[in-house]
Amino acid sequence: MLLAAALAASGAAMASCSSSDDGGSASNPADAGAEATTDEAGFDAASPTDAGFVDAKPRPVVCASQPCATSLVTTLGANADDHAEGFCALLDDGTVACWGANGAGQLGRGDEAGKIDSANAARVVGLSDVAMLDHTCAVDERGAVWCWGTGPFLRDGAGITTTRIPVKLDLPPATAVGLGHSTACAVVAEGVVCWGSNADGQLYPLTATPDDAGLLRSIAVPTGAPVRGVAVGRATFVLREDGALVTWGANPPIGRLSPMFPDSQPQAVDTLHGVGSFDLVHDNACVTAGGRGYCWGAAVVAPSWYGGSATERALPQPVIAPEPLVQIATTRTHVVDGVVQRYRWCAVGVSGSVYCWGLNENGQAGDGTREFAFDAIKVRDLPEPAAQVRTTPNATCALLTNGKVRCWGANYYGQLGNGENRGRSFVPQEVVLP
Repeated sequence: MLLAAALAASGAAMASCSSSDDGGSASNPADAGAEATTDEAGFDAASPTDAGFVDAKPRPVVCASQPCATSLVTTLGANADDHAEGFCALLDDGTVACWGANGAGQLGRGDEAGKIDSANAARVVGLSDVAMLDHTCAVDERGAVWCWGTGPFLRDGAGITTTRIPVKLDLPPATAVGLGHSTACAVVAEGVVCWGSNADGQLYPLTATPDDAGLLRSIAVPTGAPVRGVAVGRATFVLREDGALVTWGANPPIGRLSPMFPDSQPQAVDTLHGVGSFDLVHDNACVTAGGRGYCWGAAVVAPSWYGGSATERALPQPVIAPEPLVQIATTRTHVVDGVVQRYRWCAVGVSGSVYCWGLNENGQAGDGTREFAFDAIKVRDLPEPAAQVRTTPNATCALLTNGKVRCWGANYYGQLGNGENRGRSFVPQEVVLP
């Protein structure tokens, strides 16, 4: 595929106009005098955030009562084709609570719980003093990395391991960890180290045949500002303190022009500056930068939506939203009989409002309907501003600024965390945290 052709993309991938409080489409009052236009794929010619760089961050969490969550992540399924529906929250006492699907032990409840899904949030066994989370891996205050569920956990060489209780990885002290289905990375004092599968060139060039194939490897990331975070899917993303985003691996979703497929050489995405948040799920990616959202990936457009032939969207494309965005989330797309399923995105605005677009058959866009959300729809009935939002194909959860978590959409695996199984909810339900 020619990457130049990737500038075209799916209208479902990006919201095509701002939304009103009641979930219907409306023009943004800030743009009342402008003629913002969109092309046939739904991208903006002049979005509400085009006025300039907006140096905004997510609102902080201020615990109003106990229990209180300070960070929110999604879990991972047994493999890349398993669209697991589950969430974990880091609590302010340093423990982690998870709920939802548990087919790969991703709730971390031990062998007695087996693979039983749960609509009740409960603490991951044996974890304490946790400082950060990524899916089902955690870094504690001493820099130790703990993982549970399924992944490349540095056990039995490069093989994938499933464990229902957290295991401590044999790594140097880390400040951040990124977990993918077959590859993982950590930020350590010496730089970035990665391990697991090299199927997408995330450990070394595919032409190389090192003796330690699949084992822990140091990655030659270009010099620059200190590394703030890492995310791993079919590619690896490293975010620096100055907002520079460095990527390598599968192409797409590395988000930059390259003649290599995959591209194992870490390089900065020179079209993005001042990146504040990022999300990478398998081959789908989104970031916020300067108050704007950008998304891209390897999802094939369904021709029936807009006519013409299908094309891939490999380069960052702006999201239209009714206000500056400070955090964004995506899910992996899925193709069935040539038709794209499970297009899903949500983002948090600078006001703390949450907007979602894409698949909505279970009410996961939060507008009270089951209609596909082509526009960025404001989620209804959140009692407080949000600090973070996370998405799975069929459910959405938001961490509110008071430390509570609300979820909406499908509840087939108990992913709403409200103690009830099956069904769905169009109204955000409070997760009963332990």
